[in-house]
Amino acid sequence: MRIERRWRLAFALLIAAPFAVPAAAQQPPAPAATSPAGAPAKPPKPKPASKPAPAPVTAKPAAPVAGGAQPRLLSQYGDWGAYTAAPAGKKICFAISKPTSSQTNPPNRPRNPSYMFIATRPADKVANEVSIIIGYPFKPDSEASAEVGSTAFALYTQQDGAWVKNAAEEAHMVDAMRTGDTAVVKGVSAKGTQSTDIYTLRGISQALDRTAQECK
Repeated sequence: MRIERRWRLAFALLIAAPFAVPAAAQQPPAPAATSPAGAPAKPPKPKPASKPAPAPVTAKPAAPVAGGAQPRLLSQYGDWGAYTAAPAGKKICFAISKPTSSQTNPPNRPRNPSYMFIATRPADKVANEVSIIIGYPFKPDSEASAEVGSTAFALYTQQDGAWVKNAAEEAHMVDAMRTGDTAVVKGVSAKGTQSTDIYTLRGISQALDRTAQECK
């Protein structure tokens, strides 16, 4: 199980790497920021101040992703982009966005980019898997949270990734995002910094419909 978790996280970092920028350059995302190249795969679940709106996520990666495949933009819908790629020859489709507002406590702590992915991987029989890259290593064994409207969803964490803790709630979260206005993601870094990222959900339904069509 530990080997599988390491492989999944390494895969997520590999496909996101072409878009990485230095942490020192990171404050709340600037309009010119780019998007990551793919969606992270979820590791197995363990047992026991207003900011400017981001530019559309349309930039292509500067370097190849896993297996030499680069992501291809299918279409841009509001704040969400619909992409497809084939890392290691396996086709994936994903909707992706970045926060419109990011805050840390203490304030102004440097972070790498944060993104939310909703991925479909036909080869693995996975559809609409929610994943988050937070931009810093989470506090070990800590949970994060995602609030959509009045509903909070617990997230389990591994390094800088987070996934829905209760798999049965994942479809509920996606449905809530389709009809909601914002998703608020909160977490705590290994150094104790608290972060709050706000994602707007404008265009997410169309982006998910497009990825579902592409990865039937």
